[in-house]
Amino acid sequence: MVAEITGLARSTIGRGLEDLDAPALANRRVRRDGGGRHEIAADDLTLVADLQRLAEPMTMGDPMRPLKWVSKSPAKLAEALRESGHEVSPNTVSKLLETKLEYSRQVNRKTHEGAGNPDRNAQFEHISAKVIAAQSAGQPVISVDTKKKELIGNYKNGGSDYRPKGSPAHVNVHDFVDKALGKVAPYGVYDVAANEGWVSVGITSDTAEFAVASIRTWLERMGRKRYPDMRELTITADCGGSNGARVRLWKVCLQRLADETGLTLRVHHYPPGTSKWNKIEHRMFCHITQNWRGQPLASRMAVVELIGATTTKTGLKVECALDERTYKKGIRIGKAEMAQLDIEGDAFHPDWNYTIKPRHLDEP
Repeated sequence: MVAEITGLARSTIGRGLEDLDAPALANRRVRRDGGGRHEIAADDLTLVADLQRLAEPMTMGDPMRPLKWVSKSPAKLAEALRESGHEVSPNTVSKLLETKLEYSRQVNRKTHEGAGNPDRNAQFEHISAKVIAAQSAGQPVISVDTKKKELIGNYKNGGSDYRPKGSPAHVNVHDFVDKALGKVAPYGVYDVAANEGWVSVGITSDTAEFAVASIRTWLERMGRKRYPDMRELTITADCGGSNGARVRLWKVCLQRLADETGLTLRVHHYPPGTSKWNKIEHRMFCHITQNWRGQPLASRMAVVELIGATTTKTGLKVECALDERTYKKGIRIGKAEMAQLDIEGDAFHPDWNYTIKPRHLDEP
């Protein structure tokens, strides 16, 4: 009767009855295995191989190939495949790349550090040993560096924060320096053992004199309180910038600091190209940047307040203040002044590792 009404074959109706009596298919399937249209790759045997030839990394930038790497979108790949005689759509190309070739869209990753100094690892071990020795003796170890200079004004800034939907903060399109507001240069001093930091926000130039002045301020406001029996101070710094290993003014200013405080200063520089391993970078500066929360740095005091409000679950605390003193650029230090320093290099890489002792200037 059903066959007469529907016009279907009795065998088809019988298979349908068997399907109704059978248990439900797993994973919400609506067809038995093998049902539906075959995959295009099953019918077009050379499709996947031709797609791989187009997509493989070795074809990148080769002008003799059908596609260059800058245009490897699914639409362009599908177009090139159709020109080769394949009937394929961009959506199918995307599925084949993911399922058959296990390709995915990826960004590049910074892994190649270039030709490093042959003594790089040895210097890391040397710094580690000196830091452990200082901490075992109850003496402080600080990591120092200058954070990226920041524009003051209504400029785009890193991070994000909650706001009403569709109401982003509107900032300037172009980052041209406001001559009236200028820039600031935050110089940081991070106490490795205490997980505390100090940041001096300079308004003029990032010079060695400014760097040492920031260390002096840390000593006065934080260091002496935490380490009342301090006899020496270990400083780890980058190999370049205002606190670079070859900057004469840096060493002269450190000598003045040693003379003023009576402290022995033990300085260790990270090898060139390894500034990211300086502890201040990944223990303090990164959290300060996150704390910007997309807020324009409208004033110098806004920078100070945002830096001073930086905390972490691991207990990081940061104090900050504005340094309005003027630091001149281009100060030259002659050989005669360098000869007066009480500086002694370590046996290993004395250009990266040296000790500056206080001079007794009042003695005849």
